[in-house]
Amino acid sequence: MSVTVRFAPSPTGLLHVGNARVALINWLFAKAHGGYFVLRYDDTDAERSKPEYVEAIAADLGWLGLEWDRHFHQSARLERYREVAEALKAHGRLYPCYETPEELEYKRKRQLARGQPPVYDRAHLHLPKVELDRLIAEGRTPHWRFKLDHRVEQWEDLVKGSMHVDCASLSDPVLIRADGTFLYTLPSVVDDADYAISHIIRGEDHVTNSAPQLQLFRAIGAIPPQFAHLPLMTDISGAGLSKRLGSLSLSEMREDGVLPMAVNSLLAKLGTSDAIEERNNLDSLIEEFSITHFSRSTAKFDPVELAHLNTRLLHAMSFAEAESALAALGLDQADQAFWEAVKGNLAKMADSRQWWPVVAGPITPVVEDQAFLDAAAGLLPPEPWDASTWSAWTNAIKAATGAKGRALFHPLRLALTAYENGPELKNLLPLIGREKALERLAGKAA
Repeated sequence: MSVTVRFAPSPTGLLHVGNARVALINWLFAKAHGGYFVLRYDDTDAERSKPEYVEAIAADLGWLGLEWDRHFHQSARLERYREVAEALKAHGRLYPCYETPEELEYKRKRQLARGQPPVYDRAHLHLPKVELDRLIAEGRTPHWRFKLDHRVEQWEDLVKGSMHVDCASLSDPVLIRADGTFLYTLPSVVDDADYAISHIIRGEDHVTNSAPQLQLFRAIGAIPPQFAHLPLMTDISGAGLSKRLGSLSLSEMREDGVLPMAVNSLLAKLGTSDAIEERNNLDSLIEEFSITHFSRSTAKFDPVELAHLNTRLLHAMSFAEAESALAALGLDQADQAFWEAVKGNLAKMADSRQWWPVVAGPITPVVEDQAFLDAAAGLLPPEPWDASTWSAWTNAIKAATGAKGRALFHPLRLALTAYENGPELKNLLPLIGREKALERLAGKAA
């Protein structure tokens, strides 16, 4: 059987690093086994699902380089889900329940007060006809529960090892709401069966869901896939990311100039014993990938570690690799000389915006000692300039004024760049050019 995995985001918001990790691991698993990666939009929630989020998800996956082999929307398959639901009803595995949410909550609180687990008691599994008629006469419409076999479900999890869940300890899950809409479980299982998903790789918060899903696969006549449940990702302190995800969205990272391979290099190794090192392409991550490398320990996302990876990748990047990203930042006139001059001072691609005005102008120079700058301007050599011009010029200034060290270099840097620190001036000066240099040395914006 060929390996086929799926990534199934709900288009109700932006992808964040937790989503990206699951998508990446699924994609790497598929490619490492010569298999297929399916993108499924879980958009049965018509009210919250938005087309703009569908577009954003596709853009984020494309940015990471995670191309899908096929994709589909659950909203286009509602008739298929209804067909399966009717078959389950006919076989007695899907039964109607007429309790209101308030009645169920009251029952749950009573169970807890008695020290009992809050498991649904199947009170409506075999309702007398007179009671059923009364509820219908009240105008109630049922929600539908999947009748679990009270048995222990066991599976060999590719990450967590041997797993078992006693389904007698679980409530029969609601598959269809009273308004006729589907909850996650039934559409997901039907899709996984119809699209021949061989492996489900997801977070460990779905472990308990796996047992009812195994039963549902068998109830619809399908062979269950293999499961791999990854430990959830936290921040560096061990706290959950859920309340801080807004600052970790992929779209914000992309807009801020974080490199996709910095994200991939980090997320592919989090939770494994493998060394986290920058990788230039996905092929290298595919070659190194094994699902058996993931441990049961919590994966901790550290933005500082991502920043270090990003910096190292930037500093090693050629202009050919950076050109399109620079253009996307509005620096379509940036050339190789500019890139080579500034890349060693970048932490993120977006930082290049800071240095473009230094070479292209205009900037407002910072004047520390105008008399000194006037003397330096008088010694500025004619063009053409190259990387040796800066040294020749500063040596001439030193000889003429006696200035050295900070007294020599600091006023020149402030006047030419308006910054205390930055890229080497031997590389920037030829890009600034003599005309702008003279203007800035005179204290004028240029």
